[in-house]
Order: sequence, then structure tokens, then C-alpha cells
Amino acid sequence: MNHMQKIWICGADGRVGRKMTELLMKAPVELLLTDVEDVDITDAKAVSEFANMNRPHFIVNCAGLTDVQECESDMQKAFRVNALGARNLSVAARMGKARMVQLSTDDVFGGAGTVPYTEFDTPDPVTVYGKSKLAGENFVKEFCNRHIIVRSSWIFGDGSIFLEEILKRAASGESVYAAEDQIASPTDAGCLAEKIVELMETAPDGLYHVTGQGFCSRYEFAKEILALSGMDAKVVPVLADADPLAAMRPSYSVLDNFMLKMSDIALLPHWKDMLKGYMSRRQCSLR
Repeated sequence: MNHMQKIWICGADGRVGRKMTELLMKAPVELLLTDVEDVDITDAKAVSEFANMNRPHFIVNCAGLTDVQECESDMQKAFRVNALGARNLSVAARMGKARMVQLSTDDVFGGAGTVPYTEFDTPDPVTVYGKSKLAGENFVKEFCNRHIIVRSSWIFGDGSIFLEEILKRAASGESVYAAEDQIASPTDAGCLAEKIVELMETAPDGLYHVTGQGFCSRYEFAKEILALSGMDAKVVPVLADADPLAAMRPSYSVLDNFMLKMSDIALLPHWKDMLKGYMSRRQCSLR
């Protein structure tokens, strides 16, 4: 990063936002860190006032309503946060000549495919969450000419609901049930944050898929988590409808990191390697 550029991270308390903050704290930049209690991105006036007062060079949108079931039960809230929030930030970025960075999701695809989705495949979301995130992408493209959109999948790290619930159930002696009919690429939040910073520094504007290499089912992911934790728990494969941690997610949402390959940008490591690193760090932090 150039010396003393201002970077506004919205959703700085989230998994990716925290990791980006850790990385950029070591760089010669000025960080503007906000979450919903500081600046509500659904409030266009508040966003505009904050941007005008601070004049960031980058606006990074890590904020979002990611609870799929909550999105289904409150569609208005989902679109307010995931779509209008992105619109408000994009307008502020354009007005201040900042570069917008938008985090998106594999849920913009409906899951009917059988081969990895590239950035050139047409999205077809089926959930409110996926539809609202796609609307956010479209607002970014419409309102901000300098932007990077990053789609990722199954992001794990501190506070990961899926990973922590698996470990919690295993620790209590329960059997772990995980969907065998949902397939994607697990991605470490820290590695994703590093790649986003790299894209901000060097990559052309556009849409990028950024995930761990390889892919697996939720069942295979859960088995690997428990194997690395050293806990002896039974993992039972079930259909997604019977797994509340996976309900309503696409059945197949493997993302091909096609634009990274074409741009000669290094890919993230294999998901198993990233998970091994994360679990090792997690266990050290608990000692």
C-alpha cells in the first residue's frame, strides 16, 4: 500500500474484517474501522457524511447479513443490508474517487451445476441471501467505476459457526451430522484477507473468485475438522435438509478461480492445508 492511504473497512468486527485489520495494522496506512454501531451502511446519509469527513482511498465492504434463514424470514432487512448497503458505499466511493472492494459469495449460484463456476457464468441465486448479495454486486458495478468484487465460499476462522458447532457437539459427546450433498471449497479467512489486500494493491478492477483449492462436501469438511482436532467423534452423513447448519445453501457451489489464473495471480493453498494451519493456531491459542 502507498504511504498513508486511508482504508475504510466496514464490518471490521467480522471474520474477514478482523483479519484485514490485523494485516493492515502493520502497513503504513490509516485505517478507518467501523461496524454497524459506528456507521450503519443502510443509512445513505450516515455513509456519505463519514466518507466526506474522512476521504478514504479504499472502501472495503466486509459487512453483510449472512444468516441465510434470517434473510429468508426478513427479506427487507436482507436487501437493505446486502444490497442497499453496497449501493450506499459505492456511491460514496464514486463521489470520493475511492476504490470499492465488495465481498460476495458463492450463494449467487443456485447450485444446479456440476462443474466449477467461473466469473463468466451467469448467476442464478435461489435464496434471499444469494439474491441480495447479487443485487449488491450489481449496485457496485453500476455506481462505482473503480471496484473489485471478491466471491468466496465456506469461510472459516475465529467465530465460524459451522466449525465451532462441529467442535462443540463433538466435545459434548454428541454425534456430528453433516450434509453430504453440499459441495464447495472451504476458505481460510486469514488467507482470503491476504489475497484481498494483494488484489487491492496490484490487480485490475473486476470480479474475482477467491477460494481454497480443491473441494469437499460438508460431511468431508466436518471429518477433517475433527481429525485435526484430535477428538474422536462419530460423523454421520445426512442430506442438507436434515442439517440445520447447511440448510438452504447451494448443493454445488464450487468456484473456479479463473480470473486469478488468467491474471497470473497466485491461488490460495488447498483447503486442507489452510484448515490444518488454522486448527493448529486455534489449538495453540487455547493453551
